[in-house]
Amino acid sequence: MHQYVVELASLMAIFAFAIVSPGADLAMVMRQSLVHGRRQAIITSVGIGSALMFHVSYTILGIGLIISQSIYLFNIVKWCGVAYLIYIGIKSLRAGKTDISVQAVSAADEERKQSGLKAYMLGFAANALNPKPVFFFLSIFSTVVSVHTPMLVKFGYGLVMASCLIAWFIGVSIFMTTPRMRAAFSKASQWIDRASGLVFIALGLKLATEKAT
Repeated sequence: MHQYVVELASLMAIFAFAIVSPGADLAMVMRQSLVHGRRQAIITSVGIGSALMFHVSYTILGIGLIISQSIYLFNIVKWCGVAYLIYIGIKSLRAGKTDISVQAVSAADEERKQSGLKAYMLGFAANALNPKPVFFFLSIFSTVVSVHTPMLVKFGYGLVMASCLIAWFIGVSIFMTTPRMRAAFSKASQWIDRASGLVFIALGLKLATEKAT
């Protein structure tokens, strides 16, 4: 049990940087809140979290299948994870300040009604159709989680991560759509990128030095 707590804590420490880094999901939730209201933004947040669980699920199943077939193939995939972690780390270090202001919308857009299903699918599709998360989760699961950890426990990790992502974006929906909060977050975005860049590069180097099990 202690091993699983350590694994989950390690996953969440890394995932926290990915959650707070400005990106398309954050911009979408903020726009939903401003244009269609807090309720629709919260529903969109649930859609984004559901898509994250989708990525986690096929990543875990894929890792299990690869391990069962060939440890050499698994190591190839792990090296792809190393390359991706170092790539996003360098990209984060080189990133400038992020402008997360939401583009102006027309009055017609503001008045347009949006169903709960559409709000959910906007969040789900935006995240599910992005191929980048699978490399991210493959990398951190390969690095932090033991291959001997039961699959059910790994899915539990995914549920915790998805729940935290939903909670974060609900917080965005409620608190971060005011001009003052957007400005403060924009100022901090460069330092967030730099810190996350160092973490991702260190994680990639750690994965590179690990031997096949």
